[in-house]
Amino acid sequence: NMLDFTFAVDDSVTWHMMNLLKNRSHYSFLKVFGPKQISSIQSYGAGIYYNTLVPCNGRMIKYGVISTDTLIDDLFHWKSLYVAGRLQKPVKILTQNENSRLQAALVSNLKSAVTAAFLMLPESFSEEDLYMQIAGLSYSGDFRMVIGEDRSKVQNIVKPNVPHFQKLYSNILQDCPQVVYKHHLGRLEASIDKSPEGQFTQLMALPRTLQQKITSLVGPPGKNRDVEEILLQVAHDPDCGTVVHQGS
Repeated sequence: NMLDFTFAVDDSVTWHMMNLLKNRSHYSFLKVFGPKQISSIQSYGAGIYYNTLVPCNGRMIKYGVISTDTLIDDLFHWKSLYVAGRLQKPVKILTQNENSRLQAALVSNLKSAVTAAFLMLPESFSEEDLYMQIAGLSYSGDFRMVIGEDRSKVQNIVKPNVPHFQKLYSNILQDCPQVVYKHHLGRLEASIDKSPEGQFTQLMALPRTLQQKITSLVGPPGKNRDVEEILLQVAHDPDCGTVVHQGS
């Protein structure tokens, strides 16, 4: 299997300049345009630039480069959910500098994933159900339901990695009043507040981009309605979880 790396860098132009000097063969024909143009291309879409099919120590790797500011924005607000979605699943962090904003953003991303999953799940569910829902949030980069073929693929991600999901989310679940998390038994007991008040609180805690997508979905065209007003309407909808699913 190919190893997939992501590098968050503070200065993309300088990073690409140095990497072009050391590893020019990693780049496609875009290398002829130089580090500034590569960094400009990196800023489009999900804000990440990939070098693929790179031989390293006898195997193939690919690596993406993203600016630290873009990563933090995605973690807090789910602007693209591309890298944030990957970081909702177990990954190996090889090294990390002392960036308090990045650390806060990493935690915020995990909390947001749990909140979104709670809205989509029924009142009671298993621990594996929770991780399945979280893993499915970013599958193919959207918030759709995990059904059919998608579900089997997400199961292949979750089932072999349940202990890693437990380690990643244990602190957040232990601090969540709606969940009794018995980590030593490997069991989660949840009772989610599905009242309009409870759902409204969770909707207001969602990342900004998802709130905006829900607002666009529910708010009629031509009316400039307040986000909070629309989320309150969604909170009273019996199909609130489905609306969150559709917010893509």
